[in-house]
Amino acid sequence: MGAQSNLAPIIIKRKKIIAGGHHGGAWKVAYADFVTAMMAFFMMMWLLNATTEQQRQGLADYFAPTIPINRVSGGGDGSFGGDSIFSEETLPQNGLGASAQHATQKDKAAGESGVSEEGGERNRADQALEAVAAELTARGGESTVMENALKHIVTRITDEGLVIELFALDGLPLFVDDTDRPTQLMETLVDLVASVGVTLVNDVAIGGHVRSGPVVLAENPVWGSSFARASRTRVMLQEKGIVAERMHRVTGHADREPVHPNPMATRNDRVEIVLLR
Repeated sequence: MGAQSNLAPIIIKRKKIIAGGHHGGAWKVAYADFVTAMMAFFMMMWLLNATTEQQRQGLADYFAPTIPINRVSGGGDGSFGGDSIFSEETLPQNGLGASAQHATQKDKAAGESGVSEEGGERNRADQALEAVAAELTARGGESTVMENALKHIVTRITDEGLVIELFALDGLPLFVDDTDRPTQLMETLVDLVASVGVTLVNDVAIGGHVRSGPVVLAENPVWGSSFARASRTRVMLQEKGIVAERMHRVTGHADREPVHPNPMATRNDRVEIVLLR
């Protein structure tokens, strides 16, 4: 009786397990990384939409490493602060490799040294020609007829000036058959170009182009036809108010400069009106 009283009592401990307990904070790190990545993605998309090609190139320039043999300036933090040591006349050149002889395309990226007088004049000329191209597009949207006419116009700026290309499409020719008699479409296109060109002082160059024929003839008519169409376009522009003194050149290119891989394609029938610099 006395021996049994000396035994220690038996204690049974039951551990209560609760399902779905705390699993740590690792998910918070992953979520934060995801949110950061999404923010960077949307910032990148906004920048692509809100900047020009030259501005994007400038941003890429800033983060590009600089090496001594690279003429384009970068954004390094070395001895020269990311500037090329080969720039002419002065060392600091920021932007798209701006220098006295190699001016940037846009004056906004010209850098601390600016651009040469010739480069600045060229930039202003490009901006003026771009404004003309934009005005041409704006006037094309004034009516349904003009809107349809815009499908036959392509503009581009070259070293020579603003090229306004008027071209035919299948079923929509610029001239009747193989003659130089303009269709109503050509009349509309010339009206559109003249409405913009009459306010300018630039000289005008006109080039006629025609598609190749299915048979090569001894007396190939493409030379005479292309020149006749270019000459007819000159007369039409003068009738719309472009003074004769501005006509600098009228050329027939025959079928020697196709823009379509198929030399007989209708797209090769075109007239190029160039507003010279």
